[in-house]
Amino acid sequence: MTDSTAGAPASPEELAAALERSGYLPDQGLATAAYLALAMQRPLFLEGEAGVGKTALAHALAEVTGRPIYRLQCYEGLEASQALYDWDFGRQLLHLRAAEAAHAVDDPAALEASLYDRRFLLARPLLQALEDSPSVLLVDEIDRADDEFEAFLLELLSDFTISIPELGTVRTEHPPLVVLTSNRTREVHDALKRRCLYHWLAHPDFEREVAILRARLPEVTERLVREVARATATLRTLDLLKPPGVAEALDWATALHTLGARELDPDVAARTLGAVLKYREDTERVQLQVGGALFGAR
Repeated sequence: MTDSTAGAPASPEELAAALERSGYLPDQGLATAAYLALAMQRPLFLEGEAGVGKTALAHALAEVTGRPIYRLQCYEGLEASQALYDWDFGRQLLHLRAAEAAHAVDDPAALEASLYDRRFLLARPLLQALEDSPSVLLVDEIDRADDEFEAFLLELLSDFTISIPELGTVRTEHPPLVVLTSNRTREVHDALKRRCLYHWLAHPDFEREVAILRARLPEVTERLVREVARATATLRTLDLLKPPGVAEALDWATALHTLGARELDPDVAARTLGAVLKYREDTERVQLQVGGALFGAR
């Protein structure tokens, strides 16, 4: 087990530089929040529209700190057993049958106890993050989980211990760096937010988005990158069901480059809207404006 602070950035500026080298370009506020989460060993709660880089930040932090990352994707109906651990019933049954075939059932109590050996335990992301410490634990889209799971997670984050009745209590010397994300489809309870450092991720401004696209897609022309960033920013001002994020801008620029485009024109924009818009209503709304000045700005 290694020291959780070994090799950690010494300042927000140092962390920002390391993140930039990994391809993630944070602003000063985000770099500071991430640095404090590392230095204070506090969970980092990231909230914002989908596609602004919340999940990507967790992966970038894992890369720059050299930690393994474990991702828990939340959804309605998620239960603790699906996030913590489960028993491999198939392997337990095979073990039982093998014992019976070998006539090793003289001590039923011992046989039953052997069924709950660690080798039959299926570790889920929360347990994996505690056992493989120091690590990064990404709890993605916590706003999609139920209130009951949110309360369970709050309890886990208070002491970073997991009780397994058959095996005992799992503790970690170095708590994982926990990154929770929310698209704000519902309000997350204040108790969980108070346990965390909070940061709101907005869509990047034009120049920062250009820098992100250039860093991630160096093969795309400067003109196309700037026009995609400008058009994406324009799309966000419309009344869309799902405004495009940085992830969609990257997909759009990649699609256009794949088609051989070196600049954005209305015809190519109309044919590639599926890379940046994900709802029929949004596509129809934008297509009505493609013939105008929406994608014509240079």
